[in-house]
Amino acid sequence: MSTNLNASTTPYTPAANPAINQTLLLVGRVLIGLLFLIFGVRSIMYFAGSVGYFTKLGFPSPEAMVVLAIVIQLAAGIALFVGWKTRWAAWLLVAYVVIATLMAHRYWEYDATQYVPQMTNFFKNVAIIGGLLYSAVMGPGRYSVDKS
Repeated sequence: MSTNLNASTTPYTPAANPAINQTLLLVGRVLIGLLFLIFGVRSIMYFAGSVGYFTKLGFPSPEAMVVLAIVIQLAAGIALFVGWKTRWAAWLLVAYVVIATLMAHRYWEYDATQYVPQMTNFFKNVAIIGGLLYSAVMGPGRYSVDKS
């Protein structure tokens, strides 16, 4: 006797339990939103250092760019965290992370001492983009301000 068990027939998979799915959407959304809140606050606390880093990376008007980065991180991070305008916030953060990654983590340009750390940051950001794309497509879930 053969039993075919897959996500649609096995009662113990998350796909079979909508409450678990909604809870996991909440947890994922909150964790990604929290990431941007932490780094937005950090950029405020170490504003001069952030400006110096943006200057080193060659950003035009580094002070204005740091302010813009802080606004994006905090506004979209809060929106994602609470599930308000989640899809818009996620798309905005996708654009932000793509630009930040391509500007700050071009690991192929670094010497041997920085190659691996920069490559690690590059691919961590790629994974964050993946999570943001998931939020953009799936929406906030039931446990959110938007409730969709």
